[in-house]
Amino acid sequence: MTAMDPAEVRTQLGRNLTYGMLDTLGRAIVIGSYQDRVFPTEAELAKEYGVSRSVTREAVKMLTAKGLLSARPRQGTIIQPATSWNLFDTDVLRWLLERKFSVELLRHFNQLRVAIEPEAAALAATYAQPSDLEAIDAGLKRMRAAEQGNDDTLDADIAFHVAVLRASANPFYAQFRDVVSTALRTSIRFTNRIKGRSASVDDHAAVRDAIAARKPDAARKAMKRLIGDVLDLIETADDEPERPAD
Repeated sequence: MTAMDPAEVRTQLGRNLTYGMLDTLGRAIVIGSYQDRVFPTEAELAKEYGVSRSVTREAVKMLTAKGLLSARPRQGTIIQPATSWNLFDTDVLRWLLERKFSVELLRHFNQLRVAIEPEAAALAATYAQPSDLEAIDAGLKRMRAAEQGNDDTLDADIAFHVAVLRASANPFYAQFRDVVSTALRTSIRFTNRIKGRSASVDDHAAVRDAIAARKPDAARKAMKRLIGDVLDLIETADDEPERPAD
């Protein structure tokens, strides 16, 4: 790794040095930059990046909370195995998706979705308030607008799914929205590239219609079918070669 001028490094970290350090170190850990060397001490990190010890200490503390690092007596700070990383943390998930485009990772993510979102849709058909139904309908309208080039395809699709999760009236499902938003951006790009088109608005409309009609079973089946189509596409695809992070 070529040494950089501390002032240049500070500029790259951004105005919030702690979160800049968090993002820089987290990404480096996940992509394997420290695989063949000992993780630096706080003093070494402070010197390398031209920041205070308090900044590096806080960044390391945050990475520890995410499961990427651990501090042990007489061993210093060490990188934890990937099995210890918090995959529900959106930063960790984002770094993983940037590390290597992996069909297997997307398969695992959509397997989780199919276990969560159909039930969220069924709950939405039972508990959704008028404002929730409006938000779901707004997401669908955005998807239709995106087909005409008048909205962002990814943002519209994500808005629909997040609205359904919120409409479930279940706080645990609702908090799943951040994971969905992060991983769907990669998943949607991938499946759209295979199909040569964006997600089926009619399939999403079937979910909306079932929720609006207060039909839990129909909502569950419609959402399961929607995600099942994504899994079918993933099952027919091969892993792509590693690509650089954006």
